[in-house]
Amino acid sequence: MITVSENARAYISRLLAEQHKDPATFVRVGVKSGGCSGLEYKLDFDTQTIQGDEMYEDKGIKIVVDFKSLLYLYGTELDYTGGLEGKGLFFNNPNASRTCGCGESFAV
Repeated sequence: MITVSENARAYISRLLAEQHKDPATFVRVGVKSGGCSGLEYKLDFDTQTIQGDEMYEDKGIKIVVDFKSLLYLYGTELDYTGGLEGKGLFFNNPNASRTCGCGESFAV
């Protein structure tokens, strides 16, 4: 399961409204090879599911993840910060054994 913090819920809801997204729009999260730690997070809006996708809903936000990525992301919380060190969504991933300095890649 993947969850959403209250800050991330507010930010995603605002983005969906500002961009006039279709009500069927969900957040697609995933993992791909790359980055300085070996794996990179993927994050986008989408409206089409594909075979093997898992869908979760937390705090009214629909999240879709492909099965392969779920192995790396299970138990992760999608969060948001607007702090001085950067603004945006980030992953609190309990499966990551190390992360890079920018927080965009990780290893398990």
